Amino acid sequence: MTSTTEQLQSLPLPPGKLGLPLIGETISFLTDGNFAKKRLAKYGPVFKTKLFGNPTVMMVGAEANQFLFQNENQYVVSTWPKSTSTLLGPASLAVQTGGFHQKRRKLLSQAFQPRALASYIPTMEHITTRYLEKWQSWGSLTWYPELRDYTFDIASTLLVGVEAGSQTVLGQLFETWCNGLFTIPLALPWTNFGKALQARKGMLKEIEKIVCQRQTEQNPGNDALGILLQAQDEEGNSLGLAELKDQVLLLLFAGHETLTSAIASFCLLIAQHPEVLARLYAEQEQFDPSQPLNIEQLKQMVYLEQVLKEVLRLIPPVGGGFRKVIQDCEFKGYLIPQGWTVQYQIAETHKDANIYTDHKMFDPERFAPERAEDKQKNFGYIPFGGGLRECLGREFAKLEMKIFAALLIRNYKWELLPEQDLTMAVMPTPHPRDRLKVNIGFRC
Repeated sequence: MTSTTEQLQSLPLPPGKLGLPLIGETISFLTDGNFAKKRLAKYGPVFKTKLFGNPTVMMVGAEANQFLFQNENQYVVSTWPKSTSTLLGPASLAVQTGGFHQKRRKLLSQAFQPRALASYIPTMEHITTRYLEKWQSWGSLTWYPELRDYTFDIASTLLVGVEAGSQTVLGQLFETWCNGLFTIPLALPWTNFGKALQARKGMLKEIEKIVCQRQTEQNPGNDALGILLQAQDEEGNSLGLAELKDQVLLLLFAGHETLTSAIASFCLLIAQHPEVLARLYAEQEQFDPSQPLNIEQLKQMVYLEQVLKEVLRLIPPVGGGFRKVIQDCEFKGYLIPQGWTVQYQIAETHKDANIYTDHKMFDPERFAPERAEDKQKNFGYIPFGGGLRECLGREFAKLEMKIFAALLIRNYKWELLPEQDLTMAVMPTPHPRDRLKVNIGFRC
C-alpha cells in the first residue's frame, strides 16, 4: 500500500466507462445478469462504472473482498443505493455505520443465537409441513410466489409474532416495497420506487400497530421484536418508535427476500440434477420421519449441507455489496478515490476458476472435507458477505433452508413443467423468469 497523498494521486483510475450522464450504466446493471461478467472479461478484476448516480469501482475476487472487509471503517464504510437506503429507512441497522452499527448489531444478534435458533425449529417445521401439504393437494403450481408467502410467514411469526403474515395487509404491501429497493429513485406515482414509498408508509402503519400492541403486553416475548422492546441504549433509554419500526422492516426483509431466492434455486437445481436428489433421498432414509426435527438431526445431514452450500455458490441470492470510500486508497495499482462507491462481487467471486473446479457445474462434492474448495482462499466463498457486515441472519437462513429441504425430500417429489423460461431475472433477487412452474406429489 502506498502511504502519501501525492503517491496515491499519481496512480491511474481503474479502466472502464462511466456511461450516460447522471445514471451512468445503472439500467444495464439492473437488467443484464452478465453485467459484471462482460466488464470483467474486457477490463480485468478492477474496473470503473457509474451506478445509481455515483462513480463506482467494481472489485472482483477473494483478494478484493478481503481488502474491503478488513478495511471497514478505515478506507470504506457500508453504503446502499439511494433507493434502498430510503426504503429501508434512516434508523435501519443496514444503513448505520461505525460504533452505532456495532452496538445495534450486537443487540439484534440475540435473536439469532444458537439457543434462540433451536427454539425456532418446531415453528419452522410446522409452517413448512402445512405449506407442503397444501402444494401437494394442488398438484401443479407456480412455486415462486408461494415460496414468498412461505418465507414471509416464517419471518413474521418468528421475528415479530404475527402468524400467517403473508395474508395480512403487511404481507400484501411487502412485495410492492421489495420491487422498489433496487431501482432509479424517481418518486413518481407510477414508478416502482414511487409505489414502494407508498407501500413503506402503509407497512410502517401496520408495524406501529404490532409494536404498540406488544408494548401493552406484560411479557414482551423472546423473538426479535421482544428483544428490541426490552433493549436500552447507553443512557438506559428504550428504543424510539421510529427506530423500532425501521428495524422490524429490515428483519422482515432479511428473513424473507433472499431466502425465497435461495429456496427457489434449490428447488430448480435439484429438479435438474436427479443424481444429487437420489443421494439426498438416501441420506434422509437414515432418519425416523415420525420424530420431530432437532439440531442434532440437522447436523447429521452432511450431504444436504454440501448441496445447500453449492446452491448458494452457483446462484447467490445477493450478487454483491456496496461500500463508500471514506479515504483515498490503492488497490492493485489503481487509485480508489474518496467519495466514490465500491461494489464487491459475490456472484463473480464464486466463479473463480482458481478456486472452483469446473465452476459452471453443480457439484456439491466440492464442499466435501477432502476437497473443501471454499476454504482455499479467505473470502472466496461469501454468500452472506463477510467481515463486520456479514449477514446477521445467516444461521437463521441456513436453518430454514435445511428444514425446508429435508421435509420436501423426505415426503415429496417434484418436476419442472415444460415450456417455461428458467433463465434468471436478477432483481430484486435472482429467480426464474416464469416463476418456477412445477408438478408436486407424494413420494412413493
